[in-house]
Amino acid sequence: MILKSPGGSIFPYYYKGGEIHCLKYGSFHTDSKALFDLMKAEEAFILGQPKRLAVWVDLYETRLTKEVMRELSGNLIRLQPHIRKLAIVGNYFSRHRLHRYLRKHAGQAAAAIQYYDDPEDAKTWLVM
Repeated sequence: MILKSPGGSIFPYYYKGGEIHCLKYGSFHTDSKALFDLMKAEEAFILGQPKRLAVWVDLYETRLTKEVMRELSGNLIRLQPHIRKLAIVGNYFSRHRLHRYLRKHAGQAAAAIQYYDDPEDAKTWLVM
């Protein structure tokens, strides 16, 4: 039976012999309320999983306002005990801005974090 997360990702998603989970936080443009609702649903889904996950966060086409970065930071902090590796994917400006924000506000992360513009590179790193 195929299981899907609240964001519509197949769970678990098998890639190059490994297993990853995609948080589809992209394509929300300026609809932060819908994004925050999805973050809460994904959080509940992941917290219900018995293992630590390699997680890929898609942020393409989502405007990273301070409010969005604050909510995303809180979401990732709460999920930290369930994340083994974290790859954040988006355009250069968004990735760079988020990286600076997380470094300043989220403290030291327990999981390894990498930032990418290419989803395939991110997924490959997650399963290595």
